[in-house]
Amino acid sequence: MTDRQHLLVRGGTFAAVGDSGDISGVRGGSSPDGLFVQDARHLSRWQLTVDGAVPETLTPVADGDTARCVLVPRGGRQEPPAYTLFREQAVADGAFVEVLRVTSNRPVPTTVHIAVTADADFTDQFELRSDHRTYTKIGATRSRQVLDDGVEFGYQRGEWHSSTTVTSEPAPDGVEETGTGARRLVWSLDLEPHGSAELALRVAARPHGTPHPEMPLSPSAVNERLLALEDEFAHGVPFPTGWPELAAACARGLSDLAVLQVPATGPDGEDLRVPAAGVPWFLTLLGRDALLTSLFALPYRPELAAATLPALAATQATEAGTGAVAQPGKIVHEVRHGELAHFDQVPYGRYYGSVDATPLFLVVLGAYVEQTGDVDLARRLEPHARAAVGWMLDHGGLTSRGYLVYRADEGGLANQNWKDSPGSICSADGSRATGPVTAAGAQGYAYDALRRTAQLARTVWADEVYAALLEQAASDLRDRFQRDFWMADRSFPALALDGDGNHVDALASDAGHLLWSGLLDKEFGELVGRRLLEPDFFSGWGVRTIASGQPAYHPLSYHRGSVWPHDNALIALGLARYGLHDEARTVAHALVDAATAAGHRLPEVLAGYGRDSHREPVPYPHACVRESRSAAAPLALLTAVGGA
Repeated sequence: MTDRQHLLVRGGTFAAVGDSGDISGVRGGSSPDGLFVQDARHLSRWQLTVDGAVPETLTPVADGDTARCVLVPRGGRQEPPAYTLFREQAVADGAFVEVLRVTSNRPVPTTVHIAVTADADFTDQFELRSDHRTYTKIGATRSRQVLDDGVEFGYQRGEWHSSTTVTSEPAPDGVEETGTGARRLVWSLDLEPHGSAELALRVAARPHGTPHPEMPLSPSAVNERLLALEDEFAHGVPFPTGWPELAAACARGLSDLAVLQVPATGPDGEDLRVPAAGVPWFLTLLGRDALLTSLFALPYRPELAAATLPALAATQATEAGTGAVAQPGKIVHEVRHGELAHFDQVPYGRYYGSVDATPLFLVVLGAYVEQTGDVDLARRLEPHARAAVGWMLDHGGLTSRGYLVYRADEGGLANQNWKDSPGSICSADGSRATGPVTAAGAQGYAYDALRRTAQLARTVWADEVYAALLEQAASDLRDRFQRDFWMADRSFPALALDGDGNHVDALASDAGHLLWSGLLDKEFGELVGRRLLEPDFFSGWGVRTIASGQPAYHPLSYHRGSVWPHDNALIALGLARYGLHDEARTVAHALVDAATAAGHRLPEVLAGYGRDSHREPVPYPHACVRESRSAAAPLALLTAVGGA
C-alpha cells in the first residue's frame, strides 16, 4: 500500500505527512510532502528511526487537525515489540510541533536509540510542480548550524534569506551529518520497566522578511486553539435542523474556512486575514476564489468579505505592467510570496491574469453593503470601485468591444476566466477558441457588477449621473448578450465567442452562472435551468462542466467534464433566482450526498462519472483536498434552498 498524505493546515502554513508521520523528501509528483510556509518547503525530510530501523505503522495517521499515529519496531508473532511509539504532530503559523512518546513493553530496564533525520531544501512550490520547468538560482547557498538543542538550516540568495530551526526538549545527544546535507538528531532514552519517555520537537520556519514565529508548546495546545477557533467561526450559524447532512456539510466547511485564512494587508496597512484558495498548491490569496468564498459565506460570516474587499483594494493595479498583465483598476488574480516571485522568475508575485476578479469585486462589495448595511466600507472603497468600473469599460473591453475580453498570456494563463486550464474554452468538438476570447460567464458578472455599483452610486455616493450611466451600460450589455450568444438551434448560450465573434459552442455549466447573475431573460433562463438538469449535464453528484456526449467531454478533465462544487453552488443560487426551486433542490441534494460520502467535506472538484454507474463519487486525482470555495459551497446551498 502506498503511503497516503495527510494535510495539517493553519493559516499560511501546511504540512503534508505520510501515514507514519514522516516527510520523505519527495521532490516531484502531484503533491510532494513537507512543511510549507509562504510558497516554500521549510522541512523536506522528517524521518524517524528506532534502533537504526524504520518502525512499522500500527495505527496510521487519520484525517484531522492533529496527526496521531502508533508505531512499533518491526518483528513477528514470536517476537512481540519491545516498545511502542506514540506520535502526535500539528502546525501553527510558521511552526510544526511533535511530541514523541516511547513506552516500554518489557518488565526490565531498556535503552532505546531514537533518531530523526531532518532537512530543509527551501524549494519554491513552483519548482515542485510536474510541469518540467526549471529555474536558475545563481549564487544560492545553504547552511547548517548545530545548536545546543538542535540544528538550524539556512538559505540565502542575494538579499533573500530564509531559515528553519529544529529544536528538542530534551536536547539531542548529538547532531550527525548524513552525507546528503540532512542532519540526524539522535537520543538514547533509558526506560524503566514498562516506563515511558517523551521528546518534544519544534520546527520554526522563517521565510524571508518574517519574524520568528510564536512557538506552541505542544500539538495538544495547537489542537485546543484550533478547536476554539473552529467553534467560534461556526457559532451562531443557523444550521438546518431538518436536513442533518447539509448541517454537517456546513459545519465541516466552516471548520475548514476557519483554518484556511491567510494574512493580508489593507489599503491603510491594517492586518487582515482572508480566505486562501486551497491546499496544497494555492494556500494564498486568489482574487476570484476569495471573492466567491466571501460571497457564499456572506449571510453567515460577513467578516470574510469585510477583510477580502480591502485586501484586494490594496493590491489593485494602478498602472500597466506587461509581465503581470496589470492594467489600471484591475483586481489581482494571484498573490505569491516565494523566492521565484520575489526575483520575477514567475509572474505571480502580483498577477492580474483574470477577466472576472474585477467585476466580482464590485458584485461582492454591492452584496456586502446590501447584506450588512455597512456603508462605511462602500465609502472607503469608492475610489477602488470606480477604478474597477473604469477597467471594465476601458481596458476590459466593454466600451470598445461590447464585452469583457481576454487574450492568452504567454508565460501566464491561457484562459483567464474561472475555467483557466489550457483548452477549457472549447467548441463541442474539443477544438480550442482562437484569438481574443469573450467568455459568457464573465459577461454575467459584469452585468451584475454594473447594476450593483449603480445602486451604490445612487444610495451611498450620491452620484445619480454615474448611477444612470452604469444602469444604461448594464441594460445594453444584456441586450447584446442575448443577441450574440444565444444558440437558437440548441436553446442554450454559447460558452464563449472567439476572436472573430463566432460561437464557441460547447454546452457548458457556465450558463448556470448567467442565472446567478440574472443576465438572461426569464424565458431563456428557465430553458437553461431545466437543460442543466438533463442526464448529459447532471451526473447525480452535480452538474458537469461540459455535458457528456460531446467530443470535448472527458470525465477526468479538470474543466471539460468534471463536477465542481462551487460551480454547482452558483448554479443552485441561479436556479433559485429564476424560480426553479425543484431543480435547485436537486443540485443541492446531489452535492450534499457527495459531501456525506467524503466525511461531509466537498473537495475542489469531482470526476464526471454518473451516479447511475458509480454508486460513490469518484475523486478527481489532483484536486485540492481543502478548498475555500468548496468549503463555503454548503452555505450557498443553504441560502439557495434553506433546509429543504
